[in-house]
Amino acid sequence: MPCDGQPVTIRYGIIGTGMMGVEHIHNIRALPDASVTAIADPHRPSLEAGAAACGEPITRFDDYRELLSSDLCDAVVVATPNMTHRDVLADVLATDLAALIEKPLGITVDECKQLVALGEHRDALTWVGLEYRYIPAIAILIDHVHAGMVGDVQMVAMREHRFPFLPKVGDWNRSTANTGGTLVEKCCHFFDLMVLLTGSAPVRVFATGSQAVNRIEAGELGPAGDMLDNAFVLVDHESGARSMLDLCMFAEASLNQEELSVVGTEGKVEALVPEHVLRIGRRGREALGAVHVHDVGIDRSIPYLGHHYGSSYVEHQHFLEAFRTGAPPQVSLTDGLLSVAIGQAAHQSIDEGRPIALDEIL
Repeated sequence: MPCDGQPVTIRYGIIGTGMMGVEHIHNIRALPDASVTAIADPHRPSLEAGAAACGEPITRFDDYRELLSSDLCDAVVVATPNMTHRDVLADVLATDLAALIEKPLGITVDECKQLVALGEHRDALTWVGLEYRYIPAIAILIDHVHAGMVGDVQMVAMREHRFPFLPKVGDWNRSTANTGGTLVEKCCHFFDLMVLLTGSAPVRVFATGSQAVNRIEAGELGPAGDMLDNAFVLVDHESGARSMLDLCMFAEASLNQEELSVVGTEGKVEALVPEHVLRIGRRGREALGAVHVHDVGIDRSIPYLGHHYGSSYVEHQHFLEAFRTGAPPQVSLTDGLLSVAIGQAAHQSIDEGRPIALDEIL
């Protein structure tokens, strides 16, 4: 959106200034020609934290609807708790503001379908924040797969062995009723990557999981938490490809938190994070134990690396470019819907002990 040859500063409003809202503020402040002009959060300590992150006097609202009608913003980031996404984003979609909504899009498929319908005829940019696509090693893996390095994708395997859920305001993230469940809240990132890497829609999900180690006791904040802390999830795709996720949230004593492997008819590519290593092997050219190992590292030119190795900054760069050029979002509302649908199907599979066809819930 040039003005006399010079770029216009894009004004952002942040709705929800907890941990991720503050993370978005830091990323936006590091972007050229972008600024945060307003923030909204009904939780006063979070609002104060957001104001502090802005580093200068900022317009504050207790009610996000006042921010939406303030004429202070060109774009908004929605980073509120999961169970509020449907109502908040429905109000955002009724405006002409560009919007980046933190994952998950909603806590149920029905919520997501409502939001997809509301956004269907919207001209303004609407983007779902699934930033794992932009983690450096994973982004390069995606490029290699889409360039045909492994041939036709047949198998995608993902492992996340990590720490338990972080504390949030009122421990809202310890409840399935608030989050959609672990496989929606946490794992929608991986389900999004499964669809992106296979290039094929999910058709069937089979899962097993439990809450084995991580628990929160009942107390003043409410009942004990009920979030799963481990699971295996298998996904069959329309193309015949298969994907799987191995999740453990009491495995913080690990070398890598994420390990992704994609195997096709012509070879295999792996990404390891936070080693930031890529391993590539092609059939007929490399052999067992003798693949190419590339130290991808972190892009130190990124001015704010944040919680996800610069991926949120890169996401914001793409969002800002799409806003300026009118390009479509790289991560659409439909992408957000599919990532939640796989998670919901996985929870249903665990509860009922059977495979769940996506047609049952979509």
